[in-house]
Amino acid sequence: MFLENKNSRIQQIHFSEIENRDVTLFIKREDELHPFISGNKFRKLKYNLEESAKQNKSTLLTFGGAYSNHIAATAAAGFNFDFKTIGVIRGHELGNNFAETIQNNPTLKFASAHNMQFEFVSRADYRIKTSPEFIASLKEKFGDFYLIPEGGTNNFAVKGCEEILTEEDAKYDFICCAIGTGGTISGIINSLKSHQKAIGFPALKGDFLQHEINKYILKQNNWSLNINYHFGGYAKVSEELITFINKFKRETKIPLDPIYTGKMVFGIVDLIKNGFFEKGSKILAIHTGGLQGIEGMNLLLKKKNLAQIV
Repeated sequence: MFLENKNSRIQQIHFSEIENRDVTLFIKREDELHPFISGNKFRKLKYNLEESAKQNKSTLLTFGGAYSNHIAATAAAGFNFDFKTIGVIRGHELGNNFAETIQNNPTLKFASAHNMQFEFVSRADYRIKTSPEFIASLKEKFGDFYLIPEGGTNNFAVKGCEEILTEEDAKYDFICCAIGTGGTISGIINSLKSHQKAIGFPALKGDFLQHEINKYILKQNNWSLNINYHFGGYAKVSEELITFINKFKRETKIPLDPIYTGKMVFGIVDLIKNGFFEKGSKILAIHTGGLQGIEGMNLLLKKKNLAQIV
């Protein structure tokens, strides 16, 4: 087994904005599972690594943007467990001056240092990345490989994410999770107890994720999506969000990333303040990691002369 199953610790949250609200908030620290393969990436890669080995494939190929948590985690997993890794990166222009790109992008610099090979493609080609023709062109160039989808979501990833919750977590009424591609919350939904409900907080605009999640789940009536806290869409942030993330860390000592967990926790706190949860409710939020993205976001914020994440 490449990544042994672990149960992360749970931390009760004492935060000034939700004091005396008659609900209790806890965070499951999946971000502490591994220094580089952390959070939901640990869960998603676990069974994919095993399947790749079963198929006798020593190369992992996957897709992502220039600041992708999944790209960084896949590179680290390949480095740790002797897989060659190839990252198909959105943005052909990034390959024009590779040395400069690597120097100025902490995610790609990390992945490169962990021996990931890159294929920079245009945004048009990236949109057809799942087509048989595009996959065939990649195999012609790189040879045989084990393909992991963008964000890592497939049946093996969902299986891994079903291990996030344990029997000890049955005491919580609501399980909250940030959503990118839908794999993590699908695994959580499948492992819920009958009295529990899952709430997903998408980082992207729109409600198309409903369809994606339905492909993987066994139950239909114990979960919902809250699409009100994406802050304008994927990778979009605001001064209000950055201020919140910094305040939350200052009071709880828990870092949040600005793409996923920061928006989720902002949403949970806002819902608590507005009386969404019944009195006495116990809420468990899943910290899905993603902290490697903070450095890259701070570079972008600095260019715009905006406050940074501390």
